[in-house]
Amino acid sequence: MSDTSTARPRPLAGVRVLDFTIMMAGPYATRYLADLGAEVIKVEASEGDYIRSRAPLRDGHSAYFSHLNAGKQSIVLDLKNPVALQAVKALVAECDVVVENFRPGVMKRLGLDYETLAAINPRLVMCSISGFGQTGPAALRPAYAQIVQAGSGYELAFARYQGETAQPANTAIFIADVLGGTYAFAGILAALNQRHLTGRGQHVDTTLIEGMLNLMPYEVQEAQFPEPKRRPVYPPFPTRDGWLMVAAVSPRNFEGLLDAIGVDGWRADPTMMNDAARQKNWSAVMDRVRAWTAERDTAECERIIGGAGVPVTPYLTVREALDEAQLVHRESLARTRDGAGELLVPNLPFKLSDGEVRVGARTPELGADTDAVLARVLGWSEAQIAAVKAPAADA
Repeated sequence: MSDTSTARPRPLAGVRVLDFTIMMAGPYATRYLADLGAEVIKVEASEGDYIRSRAPLRDGHSAYFSHLNAGKQSIVLDLKNPVALQAVKALVAECDVVVENFRPGVMKRLGLDYETLAAINPRLVMCSISGFGQTGPAALRPAYAQIVQAGSGYELAFARYQGETAQPANTAIFIADVLGGTYAFAGILAALNQRHLTGRGQHVDTTLIEGMLNLMPYEVQEAQFPEPKRRPVYPPFPTRDGWLMVAAVSPRNFEGLLDAIGVDGWRADPTMMNDAARQKNWSAVMDRVRAWTAERDTAECERIIGGAGVPVTPYLTVREALDEAQLVHRESLARTRDGAGELLVPNLPFKLSDGEVRVGARTPELGADTDAVLARVLGWSEAQIAAVKAPAADA
């Protein structure tokens, strides 16, 4: 990995974040803030974030957790302990951002709702991430990514593209969480920018359900204004040794594809002669392409179709994609470290010409930074820190 960017400024240098998030959506949002140079202090219970125990594990350390939490500090606070709550409020006075993804109402019951914290620090930006929002008839509905993906229409829309009779697919990729974290990240940045104008912080209310709706621009509009004919789909094409995706989206792409694979006379064929004809006879045209790819190896198909300027790729495993030369060139993957050693984590998918964006070099062990943070940020003594760490029943 190159070190040429180390002298460049960090976009969020000087911003301090108090992170109450667990699982995936919230931790991803705060890791992005850390990637931009914010100091992120992750507040954990004594048992730690649940993801610390999730596979893949190496020597008892979760690579999954590191992916979501690299670059942060970890402090352990028992929020049932009044002294720990005092520490939280003292930290809030020294922070720019608070992020939480508990069920709506939990922070209020703890005495840590936005109104209370804004009275301590009027410049505070607080972001709450939930399935359905902080208010409304579904606000208290339990929600994980799988629930939101099914309840947003996404899963049935995806299944419909597989065929009219297809049942919803099994799911293990948490799209709603990634989107929720990304939109929370964007909302926090917007609120920080507005603070430059007004001098005041604000509450950012981010939902997973609205993130999913933003994922489906065509489907949201088609739901309101139904089309009589189903939208064309881009199927996987079989080859002799794998699968190929061909995205001949524009008329010029498609004509280049037909020429490249040698479909003689297509300009006079009423099923293929123009874009309208190809759209009307989509399945038949796809069958012609499929017959051609099925007789050839993937590499030959990619060479011929790609040589005509048509977007094409073989289907890759994630392991294969991580080794792609373009990702290596862009340094898309960063090395970070936890207690089990090094691992690769994707960088944010943008680069700044005059700013450094990078994944933090280490993942914090549970509570490893408690004493240092309370001493450095609050100036607390050893006795005060010991009182914070005492069991709630002894407080």
